[in-house]
Amino acid sequence: MQTDAQNRHFLPAGFDRRVLKVVLVGCGGNGAQMLMGLASLDTALRALSSRSLQVTVVDDDVVSETNLGRQPFYRCDLGSSKARTLVERINLAHGLTWHAVHGRAPEAHGVDGADLVITCVDTASARRAIGGAIADARNAPSYWMDLGNRARDGQYLIGCPGVDGDMNRLPTVLEAFPELADETTVEDNAPSCSVAEALERQSLFINRVVASHALSLLFDLLARGSIGHAGAFLNLSSGHAAPIPLPRSLPIAA
Repeated sequence: MQTDAQNRHFLPAGFDRRVLKVVLVGCGGNGAQMLMGLASLDTALRALSSRSLQVTVVDDDVVSETNLGRQPFYRCDLGSSKARTLVERINLAHGLTWHAVHGRAPEAHGVDGADLVITCVDTASARRAIGGAIADARNAPSYWMDLGNRARDGQYLIGCPGVDGDMNRLPTVLEAFPELADETTVEDNAPSCSVAEALERQSLFINRVVASHALSLLFDLLARGSIGHAGAFLNLSSGHAAPIPLPRSLPIAA
């Protein structure tokens, strides 16, 4: 019987029986949802495998009025560091010792030595900065997952930074979407002035949808040991999800 195991990416053996170091860059719409989901993923990993997560969150933003509703913050959080607020809340609830850095990556906190980098940033320039830091790292991350979205659609992709010419690794976001490397592209990351305007710019649940799909992929990779796709394009208006396939050169499972 034919199964979907015929073309899969498998977690390296070096990930067994240890704490996995995760750097989450961005703690806004997608990042905050990812952070809360990573706490659930850590609980699942401890129950199902020999792995767990140690997460560092890097973000230089503070909670504003426009974040209420679409992001998991409350009125009492206004003016507080997004990263510190959510990390303190998660540590208290789950008994963890995760770390928050109020600053901008990679200047405030690098990616060297991380097992997994997750970028939830608004601009191509921010992705290029992280890509440059990964390329310059002495101990580069094994995986780089990137999330992005517009008003009612979004995407997520996991890649493997590595040596050019290695056809068995997963392309990173900068390789899969080379237009992100164009430094002349005009970027629109202007802040909204009200909750209503923020909801006009982005649907209320787009971040939860994108993050949930990305977290599901991470669960399959880290808890189950393999994945059958590298990400997906999601559209709330049509309800359509289009998976991003793995490279054809991946080895066939026995």
